[in-house]
Amino acid sequence: MVQLLADMFSHAFMTRAFVAGIVLGAAIPLVGVVVVLKRLSMVGDALSHASLAGVAAGLIGGLNPVAGATAACMAAALTVEGIRRRFEGHADLAIAVVTAAGVGLAGVLSGFVPNSSTFSSFLFGSIVTVDDGELAVVVALGIAIVLLSVLFNRELFWVALDERAARLAGVRTTLVNFSFILMTAVAVSIASRTVGTLIVSSMMTVPVACALVVARSWKQTVVVSCGVGMVSAACGLVASYAFGFKPGGAIVLVEIALLMATFAGKKLLGR
Repeated sequence: MVQLLADMFSHAFMTRAFVAGIVLGAAIPLVGVVVVLKRLSMVGDALSHASLAGVAAGLIGGLNPVAGATAACMAAALTVEGIRRRFEGHADLAIAVVTAAGVGLAGVLSGFVPNSSTFSSFLFGSIVTVDDGELAVVVALGIAIVLLSVLFNRELFWVALDERAARLAGVRTTLVNFSFILMTAVAVSIASRTVGTLIVSSMMTVPVACALVVARSWKQTVVVSCGVGMVSAACGLVASYAFGFKPGGAIVLVEIALLMATFAGKKLLGR
């Protein structure tokens, strides 16, 4: 194992991938905690499909596909929040509408993409091809998400728990929800290039599922979710290097394995 790790980190591309994976493994579950507790678990799927449409639009227009994904994610996030507020109590409707729009646009635009292989690379990501500039962006945005989550920890807790109670407690729920949905869009857009649009939703929800099995408080849920996300990213990248797996898929499979181990462990301890 020591020799494997030494060999792995002797390659600059794997070192960059490892750093990006650890940052995303911490940042994405932070967003996922609020998403899951607000019962919006499928919002990651909605935004990832929208980002795929943005990637296609960017490639067609000769623009940076990541910029296209970011713009599409922002638009989709604002649409989700707008529909959710208009049809209060029917958040699933907002997600379904945006998912349908994203799938439709991605399907239509993909037929006009000049280089289909580039478009396909965004489906499962290409974290091992991240260059220094892209790594700097991932690290900067990941740290920003972590800092915002820490600074607005109380407000996010109240909004995730109960929006009506949050308003009574003096929380500016409109501003918090608006800021949070944009933060979610940023997380999905930076992850679409690295781990892939089909993977990001799993990284957002599975670590939180692990945390909900064992955590007893909001703080424990946040800490365990981030821990599972980082451990999964590290182990998934090591497995991908050792066995030639796709990194994004390997990371998610490690998360699923940890979730199953968590269920089994709790059942054994319960007995």
